[in-house]
Amino acid sequence: MGTQTATTTESGIATLSIDPAHTQAEFEVKHMMFARVRGSFRSVEGTIHLAPEDAIEDSRVEATIEAASIDTGQKERDEHLRSADFFGVEQYPELRFESTSVRRADDGDLLVTGDLTIRGETREVELEVEETGRGTDPWGNERVGFTATTKIDRREFGLEWNQALETGGVLVGHEIKITLEIQAVQEEG
Repeated sequence: MGTQTATTTESGIATLSIDPAHTQAEFEVKHMMFARVRGSFRSVEGTIHLAPEDAIEDSRVEATIEAASIDTGQKERDEHLRSADFFGVEQYPELRFESTSVRRADDGDLLVTGDLTIRGETREVELEVEETGRGTDPWGNERVGFTATTKIDRREFGLEWNQALETGGVLVGHEIKITLEIQAVQEEG
């Protein structure tokens, strides 16, 4: 690998590529109203256009997740999640996010608002984003780390399959907690 230099526009916006090998898109949902099931998507790609601090609102993010890359550690459950009951990966192969605004929160973190599309349904979500660090890797590439979190109601995205429990409640919770651990590398100039 050669040394990379930042792609930076005249306005000071750096273009970074999400590193799929060092990025995790994780989720958590309640099962049977009391247990938690965790999983992740193994294929995440995207671009971050990171503006300087004094113009942070000019930043933008686009990301794509391969729906079939879902992994909960249980083969039969993963196959069901890929089916038309949930993600319908044959018809809807990608989950997409495109930011519409970026602003600095009072605590110093970023608030990134954007359009999340799952199963052809697009809804506005807000990600709370913490920059976790910057550094140069052993090959001279500049990297930036971020942790982003949000919660969604899966039913708003057409993920409505469920099963009633004899004791009351439902098999799969409605609220999904999402955590993204992102490492991005500056693109060559």
